[in-house]
Amino acid sequence: MENSSDRPSPQGKKVSLFVTCIVDMIYPDTGMSVVSILEHLGVQVDFPMAQTCCGQPAYNSGYHNEAKQVAIQFLKAFKDAEVIVTPSGSCAAMVLHEYPVLFEDDPQWQAEAQRIVSITWEFTEFLVEGLGVTDIKARLAQPATFAFHDACHGMRLLGLGKAARTLLGNVENATIADLNECEVCCGFGGLFSVKMPDISNAMLQKKVNNINASTASTIVTGDASCLTQMNGGLSRNGSTKKVRHIADVLAEGLTEERK
Repeated sequence: MENSSDRPSPQGKKVSLFVTCIVDMIYPDTGMSVVSILEHLGVQVDFPMAQTCCGQPAYNSGYHNEAKQVAIQFLKAFKDAEVIVTPSGSCAAMVLHEYPVLFEDDPQWQAEAQRIVSITWEFTEFLVEGLGVTDIKARLAQPATFAFHDACHGMRLLGLGKAARTLLGNVENATIADLNECEVCCGFGGLFSVKMPDISNAMLQKKVNNINASTASTIVTGDASCLTQMNGGLSRNGSTKKVRHIADVLAEGLTEERK
């Protein structure tokens, strides 16, 4: 995978938003939050309508041929993209780490896959490392305390975590607290939670216990799948805590700043 220093600078280029399946189907407002933040920073954004899935579910299940067909549609959908930004460390990791594997022996698509890899960024990584923005000049209406859950793919494959904390730490009225075992999996793991529900639920319960023990009222993460898993567990446990996507928290601060 190419790290940020190896990739062409995205500054001054139009961004094509890869919204991801879960955001598209369940959390469309998160996609709009990403757009509002990028436009606030003067970035032009488009949305390739032919986009579908990145192919990760099939790939992780061992169906690499089927995943490749989905990935080819991704390459076609973003063939005109200058920069691709996605609000998901998991989906970004699929493109950055697994597309080179999927297309390593495919002369027809290999070059385009490598080009796509070189222009794809996770949202917070794009802001901080790509654009050099650490403060988007946001302000929350009321003081609030947050803690971070580090989603597995983003942290372990992309090294994410610092950028999101930097961005939120510079939001007025936002305080960052600790979450015990913030780097430990929430138990979702895509199909893992379906194939091994007992283990998944045990992992989730431990995460819920840590969230409830935190002084933060809101947990922030960069993946909608983790957000769904943890909010479900919190709800079933009758907790008043909630999990939100980093883009939604930042965008809320921009809305308040404009008032």
